Amino acid sequence: MDQDRALRIVIESIDVVNRQLPASRRLQKAPETVIVGAAGSLDSLGIINFVMTLEEKAGEALGSPVQLFDERMLGEESSPFRTVGMLTAYLASILDV
Repeated sequence: MDQDRALRIVIESIDVVNRQLPASRRLQKAPETVIVGAAGSLDSLGIINFVMTLEEKAGEALGSPVQLFDERMLGEESSPFRTVGMLTAYLASILDV
C-alpha cells in the first residue's frame, strides 16, 4: 500500500473518532500528532475505538479483514501508533500487497 492510500485511511479513521470527542481532545491530521502516549488526547477507550476503526477502514480498502492491534505496541516508545506519521508509514509497510 502506498503512503498516500495509507494516509487517507488514517485520516478517515481520525474523522470517525473525532466525531466522538469534544473539540479540545480531537486529533489533528498532522504527521506529528501524538495518538498514543503521554501527550496523546485519547484515553484507553478512545485508543481502542481508533484502532478498531482503522482496522475496519484498512480492511475495506484491501477487501479483506486486517488486524493491526498488538497490545505490546502501545507501550513502546517506538510504537507505530505513537504519531499519525509513524502510523501511516507502518500501515503502508505492513499492508504492502
